[in-house]
Amino acid sequence: MAPTPKCQGKGSPAPGPVPDGVIRLYSMRFCPFAQRTRLVLTSKGVKHEIININLKDKPDWFLGKNPFGTVPVLETSSGQVVYESPITCEYLDEVYPEKKLCPSDPFERAQQKMLLDLYSKVIPYFYKISMGKKRGEDVAAFEVEFTEKLNLLNETLAKKKTKYFGGNSVTMIDYLIWPWFERAEMMRLKHCLANTPLLSKWVEHMFEDPVVKAIMFSTEDHKVFFDSYMDGNPNYDHGL
Repeated sequence: MAPTPKCQGKGSPAPGPVPDGVIRLYSMRFCPFAQRTRLVLTSKGVKHEIININLKDKPDWFLGKNPFGTVPVLETSSGQVVYESPITCEYLDEVYPEKKLCPSDPFERAQQKMLLDLYSKVIPYFYKISMGKKRGEDVAAFEVEFTEKLNLLNETLAKKKTKYFGGNSVTMIDYLIWPWFERAEMMRLKHCLANTPLLSKWVEHMFEDPVVKAIMFSTEDHKVFFDSYMDGNPNYDHGL
């Protein structure tokens, strides 16, 4: 995996052209959306470089690449720019087809996209509950709703009768879902998995995946960053 340098903020010089034979990822080390793209790059063994962005104080040149100011963003040596995490991941799967992560069957691909759409409605609960707890708010109702949604993911695995969401090996949908579960303990949400045995087993399997292990952060590192983020001064370079 390419090294992850300290983040670039407002006033930092714009990077030069992307070298031939390399793809560049604009990222933030603790961003779960950017982690999706890093998982795919690592899984495929794609030669890449990473430029980390200070998302609170973004460089002007970065907004020229993505007007939304979000990561991940991919840039090629020909100057092509692709952003939004599911789009960057699908792009990588098509451009580097040697190890396909998306199913070849159109129906299976559609199923994964439908599951991703369902999961997009789950993600906000990770933050509603964890941030609410940190503020001392009553999050019981959110936890009930979150648990119901986790049950849907558990039912998906029950119907498929497979270790992973795409089969008995890791596929694209697993990497797209994973980053928030890596943070579940830090967010004090593990108890919500108590009645989802298949989903809990999936989490265990994912923690053993070599790609996940190669780029993951410890619960403590996630906590340090999350606490700094909640305090309004995110420590993007924690650990460097």
